[in-house]
Amino acid sequence: MSHYQRIACLCTESVETLYALGAEDCIAGISGFSVRPPRARKEKPKISGFSSTKIERILAVKPDLVIGFCDLQADICRDLALAGIEVHLFNQRSIAGILHMIRVLAALVEREQAGRELVAQLQSEIDAVVARAGQGARRPIIYFEEWNEPLMSGIGWVAEAIVLAGGEDAFPELSVHASASERIIADPMTVVQRAPDIIIASWCGKKFQPSLVQSRAGWQDIPAVRNNMLFEIKSPDILSPGPAVITEGLRQISDFVAHWQEAELSK
Repeated sequence: MSHYQRIACLCTESVETLYALGAEDCIAGISGFSVRPPRARKEKPKISGFSSTKIERILAVKPDLVIGFCDLQADICRDLALAGIEVHLFNQRSIAGILHMIRVLAALVEREQAGRELVAQLQSEIDAVVARAGQGARRPIIYFEEWNEPLMSGIGWVAEAIVLAGGEDAFPELSVHASASERIIADPMTVVQRAPDIIIASWCGKKFQPSLVQSRAGWQDIPAVRNNMLFEIKSPDILSPGPAVITEGLRQISDFVAHWQEAELSK
C-alpha cells in the first residue's frame, strides 16, 4: 500500500474526516479533544492536547504522517519535523476551505472517491439550508459569542454559516480575523448598539448560561434578549472546521433562524 497508514491527528476535524472517509484504520492516535465520532475516543490512543503536548507521546505511536491545524500547532509541527516526521499543517478558515481539506485528506489516504462523495453530500446540505433561508422575509441579525470573558465574536466559517442560514452576522468586520484576540469586543454596549435579533453562544467547551447574558448591564434592550432568542451550539458542532460545521452547526443555525421567523410571523 502506497498511502499513509499511521496518521497521528492533532486536531479533531481530521479524525472526524478520516472516519467519514472510511479510513479510520489509518489513524494511529488522536487529540484528546476529539469527540466525533464518539467511538474514536474508545478505539484510538489520545496523544496530544491542542496547543501543547509531549512530542514523545506522538512519536510513541510511530506515525508516518502527523496532521495539525493552524498556527497554534506550528511549534509542535516544527518539533516533529526536526525529529524527522512528515507533517501536514492545515489552515482552513472558510467553508470552502473545509471542503478542500476533505479532498486533500482523501487523497493522502487514497480515498478520492469517498472524498468526492462526502463533499457532494455536504454541498447538498449547504444547498438545502440556502434554499430554506430564501423563504424568509427579513434576515435576522445574529450575534455569535465564542467566549464570554472577554466577549469574543465568531470566526470566519461561523460568519459564513450565519449568512448561508439566512442571517446577518452582527460583527462581520471581526470575523475576518483568525486570531481570537482580534475578535474581542472590548465594550459590551457595542453589542447592544448592533441590536441582534438572535444570540448564539458557543463558549469553547464551557456550558452556556443564558442568565449571564440576560443580566448584563443594558442588554435587556437587545431584541434577542427581550424575545428570549438565546441559543447554544456545542463547541464541537461549530468551532472545529470539519464536516460538523455543515452537518451540525449550519443545520442548527438554520433551525434558529426558522424559529425566529415563525415567532415574527405570529406577532
